[in-house]
Amino acid sequence: MLPHAPRAKQDPHAVPERSDFEADVLAGFAATPKRIPPKYFYDTEGSRLFEAITRQPEYYPTRTETGILKAKARELAGIVPANPALIEFGSGACTKVRILCDAVPGLAAFVPVDISGPFLNQHAAELGKAYPRLAIHPVAADFTKPFSLPPAVRDLSKTGFFPGSTIGNFEPEEAAAFLRLVRDVLGAHAFLVVGVDLVKDEATLDVAYNDAAGITAKFNLNLLRRINRELQGGFDLGAFRHRAFFNSARSRIEMHLVSAKEQTVAVAGRSFSFAAGESIHTENSYKYSLDSFAALARHSGWAAHAAWTDPDRLFSVHVLRAV
Repeated sequence: MLPHAPRAKQDPHAVPERSDFEADVLAGFAATPKRIPPKYFYDTEGSRLFEAITRQPEYYPTRTETGILKAKARELAGIVPANPALIEFGSGACTKVRILCDAVPGLAAFVPVDISGPFLNQHAAELGKAYPRLAIHPVAADFTKPFSLPPAVRDLSKTGFFPGSTIGNFEPEEAAAFLRLVRDVLGAHAFLVVGVDLVKDEATLDVAYNDAAGITAKFNLNLLRRINRELQGGFDLGAFRHRAFFNSARSRIEMHLVSAKEQTVAVAGRSFSFAAGESIHTENSYKYSLDSFAALARHSGWAAHAAWTDPDRLFSVHVLRAV
């Protein structure tokens, strides 16, 4: 609403609009098997817990991707256009983007996009202190859906940034749709720098998603805490346990919350029954080969421009160009 716009009269008999979170949770719990979209991990506490996950010794993606970006920073700076606007999808704590800010001194603007508004604004402000000459335009939005860029960057050349292997959280057809959406947001001839986790031995994957400190388990269970807080849920967090495993047939890590007993839980005025051992599927993390991801990008309106890995080929960073 504009600051001085007249306030519309409220219909006292109107049914309150259901939030996307409520609608998706109720639909997911009514499905078989039960599920919750992983984008709802990232309330303020979930975002904090994820940042803690990235610091665990078992969680290789963050430090490995950071190493690749640092090693290839000069090469990357030679690829992106002069004076671009950098748009980060799912910016989180704005940590890795600092590597690009240092590598591309002519960066015209930075647009961090994240679903968690308070978390986004906090870290955008911190980034602004570190780079006072950089114009920063945070956008609180669900980046999996169409959104508008700020007017200040619309006429600039654009480079997208999607680190952290978040692309693996999408089903392959959803990943293709997301890449097409990014192309539409950034426009023709844009570049996209994207982190992609690679297929590797199962033991390395298992410990990465079942860290000894139990941070990933807390992150997973925080979904139920959020439902209790925002949707009048009645979950006993002690009656569910975190489970993560590699599904080799589908080349993905699966995360679940498993009911420890037979129980019925109320959510937003509805009741849902859980059998002992029944799970809520909360996340997938697909693992790609260099060739399989390049093929996915090609079928989504992007051409492969460069691809880099660490020496152990645990992780990859791809530079794509819109075609």
